[in-house]
Amino acid sequence: MTSHAKPATVGFIGLGIMGRGMAASLLRGGHDVVVHNRGRDAETTLAAAGARRAATPAELGGMARVVMLCLSDTEAVQAVLFGPQGLALALPAGSYVIDTSTISASATREHARRLAEQGVALLDAPVSGGQQAAEQGALSCMVGAAQGDFDVCLPYLQAIASRVVHVGGHGAGQVAKACNQVAVSAVMLGVAEAFSLARASGVDPAAVREALLGGAARSAVLEKNALRLLQDDYQPGFRAGLMRKDLRLALDAARDAGACLPVAATTLQWLEALCNTGHADEDWSAVGRLIGELARPAQPA
Repeated sequence: MTSHAKPATVGFIGLGIMGRGMAASLLRGGHDVVVHNRGRDAETTLAAAGARRAATPAELGGMARVVMLCLSDTEAVQAVLFGPQGLALALPAGSYVIDTSTISASATREHARRLAEQGVALLDAPVSGGQQAAEQGALSCMVGAAQGDFDVCLPYLQAIASRVVHVGGHGAGQVAKACNQVAVSAVMLGVAEAFSLARASGVDPAAVREALLGGAARSAVLEKNALRLLQDDYQPGFRAGLMRKDLRLALDAARDAGACLPVAATTLQWLEALCNTGHADEDWSAVGRLIGELARPAQPA
């Protein structure tokens, strides 16, 4: 696409915590945006900001040639693409679907194959960065796609992300996102254990955090998520149930590829315990609270 070409209409389906910020970023970037969400009330604020609304994915597919998805899981993506009112019923050849959801890499490859049969290109483009980055258009986006399709869709990806990296063919974006969740969750578990050790030893974990921020342990988790542990604030930015889903996907991918993920497997056990005790809708950093609850208080010297 040349710089003087009129932007194509962009459809956006899935207006949850992340999706609504991403759709708003597209609007701010000057794109003509059509939105759809299963709960239609979520469309209202974006419509007031200038977005058009579609009653079904199929209707949206008749209005846009580039469609972004931000949905909760593999089943939701499959339903939006191929369900009774799905996109595949209406998208013409030459269209593009950019799936920013975090789902199965193997399912993504199958979705790409089915869409290609009708001349529609799929890009798997999961994102990282959280709600604030979504609202600011400053996400990190890891993309699996054919090079030519990536080149065409890059302007739309740059409207929602400050870092866009083409990591390979179909499914590679989902693998990269699984790698991200494995790395981030391992750091979160380490921070939770560090704070547990500090408290059990009678040392202020807030002071420990300040000290660690100046050294090799510095990380985004220590800067941001650790504050939730100190403030006992688990209002969701990213729900525990979603992180559990993501780590399950990572371990499924590891089994398929023959990789060994012992730390991710351990973290998933803690997340399973958290979710199974009624905390799936809390922020996933609440796993640190669970670890802290098992600590014994420091004994007097």
